[in-house]
Amino acid sequence: MQTLIKFLILCLTTITFAQTTINGKVTDSKNNPIAGANVYLDGTYDGDTTNDNGDFNFTTIEKGTQTLIISYLAYETKTMIAEVSTLENLQIKLRDDMGALDAVVITAGTFEANDNSKVSVLTSLDVVTTASALGDFVGALQTLPGTSTVAEDGRLFVRGGAAEETQIFIDGIRVFTPFTPTVNNLPTRGRYSPFLFDGITFSTGGYSAEYGNALSSVLLLNSIDEPDQNKTDIGIMTVGGSLGHTKKWEKSSVSVSASYINLAPYLEVYSDRNDWKKPYEGAQGEAIFRQRLNNGIFKFYSAFDTANFELIQEDINITEGVRFKLNNRNFYANTSYHGSLGNGWSTETGLSYTIARTNVNVIGNAIEDTENSAHLKLKLKKRFNSQIKLSFGAEHFTTKFEEAFTNQEFDVSYGFTSNNTAAFVESDIIFSRKFALKLGVRADHYVLSDELRIAPRASVAYKTSKNGQLSLAYGNFYQNANSGILKFNFEVETQNTSHYIMNYQHVNDGKIFRAEVYRKEYDNLIKFDTQMEGFDSNYDNSGFGYAQGLDLFFRDNKSIKNVDYWLSYSYLDTERDYRNFPEQAQPNFANTHNFSAVAKYWIEDWKSQVGFAYTFASGRPFNNPNTDEFLGDMTKSFNSLSLNWAYLIDQQKILYLSVNNVLGFRNINGYQYANTPNANGNFSRRALRPAADQFFFIGFFWTISENGTDNQLDNL
Repeated sequence: MQTLIKFLILCLTTITFAQTTINGKVTDSKNNPIAGANVYLDGTYDGDTTNDNGDFNFTTIEKGTQTLIISYLAYETKTMIAEVSTLENLQIKLRDDMGALDAVVITAGTFEANDNSKVSVLTSLDVVTTASALGDFVGALQTLPGTSTVAEDGRLFVRGGAAEETQIFIDGIRVFTPFTPTVNNLPTRGRYSPFLFDGITFSTGGYSAEYGNALSSVLLLNSIDEPDQNKTDIGIMTVGGSLGHTKKWEKSSVSVSASYINLAPYLEVYSDRNDWKKPYEGAQGEAIFRQRLNNGIFKFYSAFDTANFELIQEDINITEGVRFKLNNRNFYANTSYHGSLGNGWSTETGLSYTIARTNVNVIGNAIEDTENSAHLKLKLKKRFNSQIKLSFGAEHFTTKFEEAFTNQEFDVSYGFTSNNTAAFVESDIIFSRKFALKLGVRADHYVLSDELRIAPRASVAYKTSKNGQLSLAYGNFYQNANSGILKFNFEVETQNTSHYIMNYQHVNDGKIFRAEVYRKEYDNLIKFDTQMEGFDSNYDNSGFGYAQGLDLFFRDNKSIKNVDYWLSYSYLDTERDYRNFPEQAQPNFANTHNFSAVAKYWIEDWKSQVGFAYTFASGRPFNNPNTDEFLGDMTKSFNSLSLNWAYLIDQQKILYLSVNNVLGFRNINGYQYANTPNANGNFSRRALRPAADQFFFIGFFWTISENGTDNQLDNL
């Protein structure tokens, strides 16, 4: 019996001496104790939870090298690999998890329209359900501050910049011809269907060093990574029809869509101010293939569209009017790969190719344009931890543009080939959940003008409170001339501007408020000495200018039940001396004041969503030859109220109606003056009004899907 007792004591003693005590203290970066942190040995049940003082203490019988894990919500998990006997009296500091929802986010000059973003000003649904947008993502973005209302154009004019100063990218790869060609006083539309994209980033200035050759803005479109199910979408509209289908497999999927538009039936009912000889007719097809690989995703996107029309427009100098005929064909292909390389490394690479052909005939003058463009890009990212990230890469752009001009007197061909190569590097440094910094630099080599341009970029953000933050941004930006100038003179230098931005943003419980002031300084703008660009023009880079202003934005989707609305206002002060301007002046595409109000209301009893969008823009300058002041007169203010109504016949069938400018405001885009004075010595004029004061749309949309609940409400 005594022998047995001695044996048990010996065993207990052995076990006791075999145990090792692990203890220490867990604090944050400011040495404040963290209570409730989990501390444990990986692969065992041995561990503890820190007390109010941040202390932990537990024992283990494990021997040798072990892995100690310390974790707590909103902090980075810390891992320690060491000999068990050394894990005592530990002083452990946890760093803030910069991926936490309340972490600082740089927002200067950037609007997010993304369901997955921490701070999204718009959602993907908003982009296509705004009443005035008519399903065009550009139309929805024109309700945001920083844009100017140029109703007769349809493209994005951002903070005093011309439309060609904004570049568009799909999955990080350049789109060279994002808009359909059109004629004067008929607004264009974006080529690409919005339902293929689930994220949009709209930068009104100060954007990343990853993007270049844009003086004012970049618009980034991110295609859907993976559809959730098989489905078919059918659309029957007053202007045409559409058909789309998505097929999903385990690791791959394909989406195809086609649409046909013909305005002839519509114009039979609602004629406009043009004399249409052949109303607009267009067809479009898109396809995207996605393949998930072990460490990434590969996408192939392609789109083809064709459009043609013929009309006669009124002209004060030509009694019979101006006959205009257009035929356009455009093909765009984009491949991209996003994947992980391991050890914190990842890559984003892609290639795009565009071929566009446009045939125009104006009063017997035939013009044929052909453009072949490509973009190749490679980007690498290294994530050292949640506080330090580094990205760098290189890209090459090439464009071959050819134009042939023919009339009864002569036949001439001309054009240019442009090759631009760029490299960029950028770092994100997040010092804490309150303070973040982005530093970058971009180098571009422009072959035509034989220039190397270095463009530094910097952004910083600081959280001033739990829900508010302040951001600053600065950057230099360069852009070569557009094809309208390069086809006549391809030796002009690049144009440049500097951006200075200060932004304040407050987000709280369904409400977001943004206020932003900015200053842009233009230099090296292109000037010429003739009425229009031509072979006989003398070109130089003596132009300059500035743009400065204030942007305000407020959105609320919580205060009123079933109501979501946003308000935006922009004040713009801008002047420039460029093109054939005799002096510095406010350009005719710039409004001093822009205001938008958008609201959506879901009526449960009616199974309907109704919405409205109101736009106001102060007058734009125009040149009156009856006065001595250049661009000294102003048009009257622009007003438009648009309404839409989506009615769910059942869960997957929708009847959709919309009316633009429902109150019939008689807007004026500008004036055309006679070339010669009348008997009184004055130049007569006519108002340039929209082709139609209103536009009516009716559509029926039917979705057939596996779950029986999806519909096309987000595509309208």
